[in-house]
Amino acid sequence: MTPSLPATLAYERIVVVGAGRAGFSAAERLRAIGFTGELIILGAEPHRPYNRTHLSKGLLAGTRSARDLPLRAHTRLNARWRTGSAAAALDVPGRRVLMDDGRDVWFDRLVIATGTRAAHLPGAPMHSPHVWALRTIQDAYAIDRAMARARRVAVIGGGFIGSEIASTARERGLAVTLIDRSPVLLRRSLGNALGAAAGDLHRKAGVRLHLGVAVAGWTETPRGVVLDLEDGETVEADLAVVGVGTEPDTGWLEGSGLDTANGVLCDEACRALDLNGRPVEGIVAAGDIARWPNLRFDATPRRIEHWINAIEMGQAAADTLTTDPGTQAPYTPVPRFWSHQHGTRIQSAGMPQLGEHMHILEGSLDANRFLAGFTAPDGHLAGLIAFNAPRSLLAHHASIGFPVRQSMTGALQTTGGP
Repeated sequence: MTPSLPATLAYERIVVVGAGRAGFSAAERLRAIGFTGELIILGAEPHRPYNRTHLSKGLLAGTRSARDLPLRAHTRLNARWRTGSAAAALDVPGRRVLMDDGRDVWFDRLVIATGTRAAHLPGAPMHSPHVWALRTIQDAYAIDRAMARARRVAVIGGGFIGSEIASTARERGLAVTLIDRSPVLLRRSLGNALGAAAGDLHRKAGVRLHLGVAVAGWTETPRGVVLDLEDGETVEADLAVVGVGTEPDTGWLEGSGLDTANGVLCDEACRALDLNGRPVEGIVAAGDIARWPNLRFDATPRRIEHWINAIEMGQAAADTLTTDPGTQAPYTPVPRFWSHQHGTRIQSAGMPQLGEHMHILEGSLDANRFLAGFTAPDGHLAGLIAFNAPRSLLAHHASIGFPVRQSMTGALQTTGGP
């Protein structure tokens, strides 16, 4: 449904801070619904928006090239782009974004979409040419060049980025060691049982796993690095990739009056909230940086760091920004993400981590093809996770958020859920 735009909006300036997927989606939606005023997009990187999912899923594996990365709008944006300069501060009363190159950009309405930055691992020698984190296209090119020269790769971090990089490095014929503090790979996203299944995928593919242990020290060598682990073991590598998670990029919002604890706190319609919990007029947030209550599931504000959510939340934020106060619709998506690891397609829909019990609805873990459902304490289906079962996931997708039918429950797994 296309919102009815206020008549005065045609004379206003909307500024989008962040030239990633969420900001690009918001800008595209603004034009699609008829906003004809001035549109400015600010981006810290020198590039126009590009597909970050291809960095670990395709670019490093050689199945995607630089030509596949740029995002293409489906409507004419007619926007002024200011890339290569990061936002340094936000002056809410003055309606200004202060840039790190000394310029000020004034706005009538604002979209905050600066996403996240790679989390820092204390002690990691990130200045070394043998140690990298994957966040930007420049990082991906540097890791690609380093992999071309390497024989042994150490990946620190067992989330999706780390797991995908480990998978890609094995496809390239490299010896791979993956290190993570969690005793179960991908436990936060998949839970204990399915995280263990993912760990088995990596072991069968030849990845050496060090789980439940942290890096205690680093030693740089002429050819690479040596990692000392807490359990006394050492790992030698020509290349180390650090993927220990992300942090919301909110540093530029300090002192703005917005609530930026673990991201920009928003209401159910993506409106940014101040420190007193009140919506700030004319300011919305979208994508990885936004923490909001998805009322489809509960009233707890959370951040969702997935590509599809960045697209959909950017659109929802644009709708809210151009709608009269009090008439904005809540943003209540079914979160979805996917990953490819060692030839296995992993998909998730909903909020499996809210589940109390796991049920295998189709297939089996032993066959590496299954659909798992996660039921909340109130009996509703909180989410689904599929390994190599995309059609099964699609068939049950519409059931998320509704009471689980007895015929759906399958074999109950007493894992406690994710």
